Amino acid sequence: MSYNRVDVSVFQKAKKGNYYCGDSYFYTETENEFVCAIADGLGSGEFAKESSQIVIDIIKSNIHSSIEHLIKKCNQQLTGKRGVVVGILKLDFKTKTYSFSSIGNIGVMTIPKGKKKVRNIPNAGYLAGYHRPFKVVQEKLEPETNFIMFSDGISDKDLSQKFLLNTDVEMITNVFEYTSEGIREDDTTLIAIRYK
Repeated sequence: MSYNRVDVSVFQKAKKGNYYCGDSYFYTETENEFVCAIADGLGSGEFAKESSQIVIDIIKSNIHSSIEHLIKKCNQQLTGKRGVVVGILKLDFKTKTYSFSSIGNIGVMTIPKGKKKVRNIPNAGYLAGYHRPFKVVQEKLEPETNFIMFSDGISDKDLSQKFLLNTDVEMITNVFEYTSEGIREDDTTLIAIRYK
């Protein structure tokens, strides 16, 4: 069943010379909410991919859980594995709010219609099985808001570009792909999300 309150477009590219991209992502829209997550395994290659995939699988299986619960559950599963940085965004259509938390260098930028871009500051550190404090940001969800979620392959210069304000998410990722340099120094994921 398709609800289609949210448009999504994704750009992803592995670091130069790597077959595996250490970033994993997932998004889904249900009747009452939209959930999107990016997980980036520390380092690069196969073990980074394994850890980031563990996190994404947990989020996929528990999409109705709170962000707090998801992060705690992911953290438990990473004991003895390569660490992960993660960002989770939830749009709640019933309460008209959005929540976000990020641990490590997964970022989110919010661009409400006609307003300035707001970049959220992530919590420091990474998930690797031990307890770590983190906060969840919750704000009012306004129609025609763009959210840009990104991993650390995205530079500040990339984030200052005007094309991020576009209302067409496909256009955002296409222009990003076209304007960003060919060789990637890091795994790169950029997800453009528009709440209509």
